[in-house]
Formats: sequence, structure tokens, C-alpha cells
Amino acid sequence: QVQLVESGGGLVQPGGSLRLSCAASGFTLRHYTIGWFRQAPGKEREGVSCITSVGSIKYYADPVKGRFTISRDLDGNTMYLQMNNLKPEDTATYFCAAHAFRITAQEMCVRATLSNRFWGQGTQVTVSS
Repeated sequence: QVQLVESGGGLVQPGGSLRLSCAASGFTLRHYTIGWFRQAPGKEREGVSCITSVGSIKYYADPVKGRFTISRDLDGNTMYLQMNNLKPEDTATYFCAAHAFRITAQEMCVRATLSNRFWGQGTQVTVSS
């Protein structure tokens, strides 16, 4: 069974930090461009940060630049999103994804609705006092 499972979400106060993890089973992420996406109620799903398998080229959406950091394990089984200085507008369900074909980090994030991807079920991040 091929699946991605996110963890690490929760309730945090503004200015706080969280680290999201995404674990793969049934396949390895080693050769996939992978990324994090989020969707708030009433809004479209948007790319947050993505990283390539070759060269580890990273892309960050403007709202999270300087605050979030994407990374991946060398074993190819886990990806992470370190989220610092969280803001209320970061509140959303966060999904990890792996693209099935070669794609740039920027394109993977910007084209958030492409279908050739494995998706996790999502983890909720709520930033509130």
C-alpha cells in the first residue's frame, strides 16, 4: 500500500513554531519532487514549499519565505516542514505530496492542482491565542 502520513500539527500561539513530518510507506520519496501544501476553509489549496530530488532545489511561497524551511531525509522516507514565527494566517490543513514525474520545485508548488501526485490525508495547524 502506497501512502503518505503527516504528523506534527496542532494548536500554537502566534510567534510559535511547529515541525511537520511526512512519512512514506510502500514506496520511497528518494526520486520524487516533494512538497507541502495547505488549504484554509473557503480557500484554494496552495503550494507552501517544495524541494527536488536532484540537487535539493527549494521553492517557497512568498508568505512563508524566511519563516518556513523544507527538508528531507537522506533515506528517502521522510520529509519535513519547519515552521517558525507562525501567524494566524498560517492556519490551514497542511498536506504533503510527492509528484510522480520529473518536475521543478517551483512548478510543483505553483501548479497545486496537478493530478500525478501522491497525497497525504492532511494535518491541521491552528495558530491562535
